[in-house]
Amino acid sequence: QVQLVESGGGLVQAGGSLRLSCAASGRTFSSAAMGWFRQAPGKEREFVATISWSGGNTYYGDSVKGRFTISRDNAKNTVYLQMNSLKPEDTAVYYCAARFTVPGTFVGFTPKEYDYWGQGTQVTVSS
Repeated sequence: QVQLVESGGGLVQAGGSLRLSCAASGRTFSSAAMGWFRQAPGKEREFVATISWSGGNTYYGDSVKGRFTISRDNAKNTVYLQMNSLKPEDTAVYYCAARFTVPGTFVGFTPKEYDYWGQGTQVTVSS
């Protein structure tokens, strides 16, 4: 049984920073491609960032490129999302997702490409 647990969300002023964490358990984390998505009220789930299980491939959504950084620590079974220069439009529930049994270079850009999801963590950016 795979579990993904996000943490690190909260309320921050515009221009501030947060670091989200997603702790995985239940399967070999080092073989999973990981992704971060977000969903604001009334909107579809949006791709934020993805990282291959090797860590060598990372990609970002256009709206966060240059401000957010995804990373992983396979020894700690954790993926991170460092969010800097936050804007009010970054306000959303942030979800991490995992896809196992993929090549080391695999990255996923859509929710359908992931098998497991966390419960989400709220990020609110005030203006």
